[in-house]
Amino acid sequence: MQPIRVGVLGATGSVGQRFIQLLEHNPWFEITAVAASGRSSGVRYAEACTWRLSANCPDCVRDLVVQPCEPGLDCEIVFSALPADIAADVEVAFAAAGYGVLSNASSHRMEPDVPLLVPEVNSEHLALIEIQRARRGWGKGFIVTTPNCSTVGLSVPLKPLHIAFGVRRVMVTTMQALSGASYPGVPSLDIIDNVVPYIGGEEDKMSREPLKILGVFSAAESRVLPAEMLISASCNRVATRDGHMEAVSVALDRKATLDEMLAAFREFRSVPYELGCPSAVQQTIVVRAEPDRPQPVLDRDEGAGMTVTVGRVRPCQVFDWKFTVLSHNTVRGAAGGSVLNAEIMAAQGLIG
Repeated sequence: MQPIRVGVLGATGSVGQRFIQLLEHNPWFEITAVAASGRSSGVRYAEACTWRLSANCPDCVRDLVVQPCEPGLDCEIVFSALPADIAADVEVAFAAAGYGVLSNASSHRMEPDVPLLVPEVNSEHLALIEIQRARRGWGKGFIVTTPNCSTVGLSVPLKPLHIAFGVRRVMVTTMQALSGASYPGVPSLDIIDNVVPYIGGEEDKMSREPLKILGVFSAAESRVLPAEMLISASCNRVATRDGHMEAVSVALDRKATLDEMLAAFREFRSVPYELGCPSAVQQTIVVRAEPDRPQPVLDRDEGAGMTVTVGRVRPCQVFDWKFTVLSHNTVRGAAGGSVLNAEIMAAQGLIG
């Protein structure tokens, strides 16, 4: 098929750069527009952006002129890496103007007619798009969001457990990488030899977002019915560059053996992979048997950063089972997740 023309909003920032890196060689998309704040617009991307992900700025965007973040871009869909306060109005303006918006921002995640999408987990929630268009008077436009980066790492392994056994209660403690705070992130003197036990707004997102993601779409009620589980989250910033680690304990509706737990993780099928999405991996969840895995340095790039790694699956003395999860926060939990959202929509004929 002809590549779909795409733009990147907030293209000069850290997540915007990750979008460009992931889209550069994607056979389904072609970057035809980059947009950023007023101080960057009007100049070549290579001049406006201090590229930080590799040695050189990708050739596909070097000579594109950075434009303002407003409708009029030469593309069909936009990937939004905008801060939440800016994204709130800008993304609505693009959707109302007929663009598809694939957003990494938190502004619209919990709105009832906006899909909060992890394609392997809840692709059926894309049915909300027609409801969204009808309610808002949008023609071709839409907004589809990705969850908080830590929410993704939690929701993926919870899905097969919820299907097989039912999940009633979750306790999760995160150890989140510095790149999750964007660039320049946490000052070095605040994080070296230290752990910061607070990330603003993070615990609330982790307690609420998975309930929507793991919920059931009701056509009769034109909404997602939230999953009935309780989640308690404690979020910490640690001195790793990339890769969010989570220590998770779960209480189940039905008792499970270790073999059943491992089988639920390993047999979890990927709908995007089966549809041929370029960014999808065959095994969304990889289970490590070693007692000291996963580790960010060793495991965050599994599946080009799109795999969620689970390890240390063992009985919990308070709940039923506990395990450790690792996901790449800027790939699986951010730009890569949005790209995969667009891919499954293209595979299902919703865009392009």
